[in-house]
Amino acid sequence: MTEELPDLSELQHVRLEKSAALRAQGLNPYPLRSHRDGMTTDVAALVEAAEAGDAAAAEKVLTLAGRVVSVRDMGKTAFAHLRDGEGQVQLYVRRDELGEQAFEDFLRLVDLGDIIEATGTSFRTRTGEPSLRVSGYGMLAKALNAPPEKWHGLQDVEQRYRQRYVDLIANAEVRDVFRMRARIVSAIRQYLDGLGYIEVETPVLQPLYGGAAARPFTTHHNALDQIFYLRIADELYLKRLIVGGFERVYEISKDFRNEGIDRNHSPEFTMLEFYEAFADYNIVADRTRELVQSAAAAAFGGLTFTSNGREIDLSGVWPKITLADAIFEASGIDYVKYPDAADLIAVARKAGADIETGTVWPRVVDELLKQFVRPNLIEPTFLINYPVQLSPLAKRIPDDPTHVERFQLYIGGSELANSFTELNDPIDQWRRFREQQADREAGDADAMPLDEDFVNALMYGMPPTGGVGIGIDRLTMLFADQATIRDVVLFPAMRRIDRSSRQDDDDSTTDDAEGALE
Repeated sequence: MTEELPDLSELQHVRLEKSAALRAQGLNPYPLRSHRDGMTTDVAALVEAAEAGDAAAAEKVLTLAGRVVSVRDMGKTAFAHLRDGEGQVQLYVRRDELGEQAFEDFLRLVDLGDIIEATGTSFRTRTGEPSLRVSGYGMLAKALNAPPEKWHGLQDVEQRYRQRYVDLIANAEVRDVFRMRARIVSAIRQYLDGLGYIEVETPVLQPLYGGAAARPFTTHHNALDQIFYLRIADELYLKRLIVGGFERVYEISKDFRNEGIDRNHSPEFTMLEFYEAFADYNIVADRTRELVQSAAAAAFGGLTFTSNGREIDLSGVWPKITLADAIFEASGIDYVKYPDAADLIAVARKAGADIETGTVWPRVVDELLKQFVRPNLIEPTFLINYPVQLSPLAKRIPDDPTHVERFQLYIGGSELANSFTELNDPIDQWRRFREQQADREAGDADAMPLDEDFVNALMYGMPPTGGVGIGIDRLTMLFADQATIRDVVLFPAMRRIDRSSRQDDDDSTTDDAEGALE
């Protein structure tokens, strides 16, 4: 009986035959383990040491492992490049060094994209390139798919997101973006840990969602026979911990919002939220500035960088502008003078805003911010003091009870952080939740539901607290100068494709000509 195979292209069949040829020689094309004892970057270091007179360095035998990204047959010799997690190095393969059969098998059975190990000593070629003089090699993983020469040769740009693994193989710049993201997250943890914050974990599945104005994903828990929601924020749980006695807490969380997808929004995204007891939004603003500056230093070693063709300077103290002043300066509208939603919509449209009929008053203010103010906030700026209707979880300003102590941080025309002096009056909180219910009934699907357990937690007493949420994805977009959130999320959500009605995804990658990867 013939063994069943997946549907393979002609090129995949050719590579599969090479895998079978290895097996026929008693060699496993997918062995259990590697014997790597060095990295590609070690080769240059050994060459320099040998040239400085270190005889042991010249004789040290290394075994490297990685992906083959180029091969050149020169007759009696061959040159290849091997890439690992730290870089890549040239392999110098000689017929008289390996033997006739092994040399021919290297040229015949090793393809671009294969993962191999190579053993040898380090030296510098006549052209000056540090190289490994190969005395032996072995297959670690035979690649049945050939890597693409260049991603810009693909017809379907979204293929990069659908098959991120190939994108990472082909593009060093993409790998660098995610290395930067890792440095940013590490710097955030280091900053907060250094201030005595405790990293915690709160529920992803929640019986009631809250902490933000957004629509949730809904699921049914079979064992409990109950509706649960994927969290839209972790704010309300973190503040429960403040009630419980933890004075400084943070979480780097995956949040989920069942709403539109665009360059700044994804249904699954990563947020940092941290809360500090006996603090307010002024203290948290300082923390936020220092944290972002620390992350920038870790990302690219300084506080100035270029994003979307504009140089941005993160140094110094960042300005604070009230939301009312910012909107008035940008649009000429003083929203405080228009407490009726229909009147505010009318003047907003007259100023050039695109706002749907029936939009509730707080959403009209939010649209004025998005359409007139946000695009022009390039240098780091704190917008402060928001209408209470837009901020049901924040404390009122003592001399202006229509507004609350809240800031949003904008850099490069994008919102990066949202902060409150947190509301800790349980009766006021309960009333705000009730007002949110009225907005829901008026058509605002994003308004928060009433969370009676959170109100009950506040009744035990929460100290004055400052809190903030910072978008990790947007911060990475800014620092890495990426145009869309999909470029900083390893596996972004994508619309399912009907493979029966279009060419298979793999065809656009595996049938590319086998050229050297750059």
